[in-house]
Amino acid sequence: MMSTAILLIAHGSRRSQANADLRVVAHALKARLPEQIVEIAYLELADPGIPAGLQACLDQGSQSIKILPYFLSAGAHVTEDLERFRREFEMKNPAIKCQLCPPLGLHPLILDVLIDRLNEAI
Repeated sequence: MMSTAILLIAHGSRRSQANADLRVVAHALKARLPEQIVEIAYLELADPGIPAGLQACLDQGSQSIKILPYFLSAGAHVTEDLERFRREFEMKNPAIKCQLCPPLGLHPLILDVLIDRLNEAI
């Protein structure tokens, strides 16, 4: 059976609480998908970085890694930076399938989240 990992990636912040949010999301994701390896990484400003996150997935025996951007849109960080990290990792580890998932952006449930946030402010 193929062992799949999810690498949840956020931008990273100088604020530790902002970085802690990703750990909370990863923990909740792991609870919903207990058969999956779930790791986190940050593009910049925080550790672990993306290469370390990919390596953590590999070290746990993953044969397939889904890079899941915790980003709102497919800007340069997603389309260029994350894709570059994915390509570099696959070049070093050709037996490992590494797939970049779409960012949160245009998913229909984003509207529900936005409405919830609006209602919290009312």
